[in-house]
Amino acid sequence: MGEHLSPEFLSQILGAIYDAALNEAAWVTCLQLVRNTLGANYASLIVRHETIDDIGLIVSAGSDQSDIDPGNPHIAMSPFTGIKPDQVVTIKDVLTEAEWRASWYYRSYCAPQGVFHVLAADIATRNGGVYGFRVTRPETSPDFSQADIDFCRLLLPHIKRALNLHLSIHQDRKVSTLYSHAMAQMMVGVVVLDQNGQVMECNAAATAILDAKDGLSVAGGQLEASYVEDNRKLQTLVRSALSSPPGGHLALNEAMSVSRPSGRLGWGLIVQSIASDQWTEGKQRPSVAVFVRDTEGRVDPPVRLAQQLFHLTPAETALAIQLANGLSLEEAAEILNIKRNTARAHLRSIFSKTGVRRQTELVRIFLNSVAWLSAAD
Repeated sequence: MGEHLSPEFLSQILGAIYDAALNEAAWVTCLQLVRNTLGANYASLIVRHETIDDIGLIVSAGSDQSDIDPGNPHIAMSPFTGIKPDQVVTIKDVLTEAEWRASWYYRSYCAPQGVFHVLAADIATRNGGVYGFRVTRPETSPDFSQADIDFCRLLLPHIKRALNLHLSIHQDRKVSTLYSHAMAQMMVGVVVLDQNGQVMECNAAATAILDAKDGLSVAGGQLEASYVEDNRKLQTLVRSALSSPPGGHLALNEAMSVSRPSGRLGWGLIVQSIASDQWTEGKQRPSVAVFVRDTEGRVDPPVRLAQQLFHLTPAETALAIQLANGLSLEEAAEILNIKRNTARAHLRSIFSKTGVRRQTELVRIFLNSVAWLSAAD
C-alpha cells in the first residue's frame, strides 16, 4: 500500500470523498476509486437508519451490479450488523471461517456475487443514522492485509465528516425552503441581491410580483421600479444597504411604497442588508434582501386548517375568510350567495366560537393565525 499513500493519491481520494459530500451522486465515483485501490470486486456504502423497519439502501461500485440497490433485505442478516461504530473489522474479527461459510448470509447473498473476504466499518452520524462502509474481494484473492485495514482506517474519519457535511447542507436547504414557503404563504415576496445589486434569487411570491411588471420588475439583472421617482428612492435604499459595515447584524433600513401603473394600491417594500461573514467570497454573495408585500392582496388559507383552528363549520369558515379579505358582511353574503340574515347568523356563531365581539377583532385573529403557513388544500 506504500505507493497508494503518496500525497498526490491522498489528495485525489480525499477530494473524491468531499466531492461526494456536496453531491451524493459522486459517492459512486469515490467508491470506485476505493475499489480499484484495494483490488476489490465491490466497495459499498450502506445507507440506513437505526429503525427496525428500515432495510437500507446500498450505494455500490462494482462491475456487475447497479450502483443503487434499494431496500436490500439481506442487510439485516449481515454478521457485521451492530458492530462498534468507527472501527474497521474483517470476517475473522466476528466469525470463524467455518461459521462464515455456513452462514445464511454468505450462502444466499455473498457467495452468488463472488464475495468472500469482507472489510467493514459502521459510521455513526450526528443525526443518529448509521452508514455501513464495506469493501469485498472474491475467494481467489488474498485476504485484506494490515496495510489495507490501516488505509481504510485513514479514510474512515474523512468519510464520516463528508457524511455529516452532507447532512448539514441538506438540512440547511430544507430550512431555507421552509422559510421561503412560509414567506410565500404570507404573500411576502423576497428578492435577494448580491454585492453588486444583481438579483440572485426570488421566492415564489416575489416571482409572481415581478412577472406582473406592475410597478416592479427586473431589468439588466437589477430590481427596478416603474416610476422614476420610486426607482431613484429604491436604488438609494439598495446602495445604502450595500454600503452597511461588513460583519454587523441584519440592519433594517428604510421602507417605501412603490406605485403601480395598474392603479392598485402600491407595493409595500423594505430593504434590509445581509451581513456576510469574513469567509464569504466569490462572484455572488447575498448582500441585500428586499421584502415586498401586496397591501391589498387577498388571503386564502386552507379551509380545513381554519376549521380545525377555530372549530367553525365550512359555511362559517367561508364567511370568516371573506371578512378577513376586507369585505363587509353584505358584500361577503353576496359573494357567497347567501341571505344577509344567514350571514348574520353565521357571524354570531363565529363570534361565540372565537370569543371576539367585533368584526375587526375577528379579522385580526384570522390574519395572525398559523393557517396561512400551510399549503392550500
